[in-house]
Amino acid sequence: MAKTEPKTPTIQVLERSFALLDLLASYQDPVSLKVISEQSGLHPSTAHRILNDLTIGRYVDRPAAGSYRLGMRLLELGNLVKARLDVRDAALAPMRELHKLTHQTVNLSMRQGDEIVYIERTYSERSGMQVVRAIGGRAPLHLTSVGKLFLAQDDPPRVRAYATRTGLAGHTRNSITDLATLERELARVNQTGTARDDEELELGVRCMAAGIVDDQSKLIAGLSISAPADRLEEAWLDRLKGTALQISQSLGHRVLGQRGA
Repeated sequence: MAKTEPKTPTIQVLERSFALLDLLASYQDPVSLKVISEQSGLHPSTAHRILNDLTIGRYVDRPAAGSYRLGMRLLELGNLVKARLDVRDAALAPMRELHKLTHQTVNLSMRQGDEIVYIERTYSERSGMQVVRAIGGRAPLHLTSVGKLFLAQDDPPRVRAYATRTGLAGHTRNSITDLATLERELARVNQTGTARDDEELELGVRCMAAGIVDDQSKLIAGLSISAPADRLEEAWLDRLKGTALQISQSLGHRVLGQRGA
């Protein structure tokens, strides 16, 4: 039987160092040693000693005597980690779990210009769940649930410019083909944080989508469930949003008020 990894550091000074870094991360401005000591429960001399060592390593800055903030070394290391992150890699396992729940197609898409591009998909065949990599299929933004997530991020002039460039061409009788209707749809997307495709790209297929954001809360991809029109269940929406949030957090997104994420 595999040995269970400890959930907390076994070296006390490391545990305290991590706690101090998390504490500093919860403040936007420099924090006094007195506040740090009170919040962490450490004696001022102990906190000062650890912070001094972290300052030497540039993990903490001392902008003025007796006050501290996170240091630039963390930014340097964070950028290295960020450069190695891949939304497809981060999404694959959560997508599989969502597929097991719904038994429907789960898509990962990104925006390229006026289209979305499908970069990952899970779906079922007789042989079981398959993962198709680098699908590369494209679809207009206004006809897809993920595309609407991205359009909803644009300001009104950009949406109008998109409508002019594309002509809002439709694929089915349900397609949105006029600007006023699209603007109302995008307002609903912004209100709910999710988007729908009601047989707008393909008759008989409905979709729901939630956004994936990075550490700057910028929308970088969308996660969607596609299903036959009569099989798409509203109960899946919360799980879809939770899965998108899980992927976002693995890419560095922090929920407001969250510490130590």
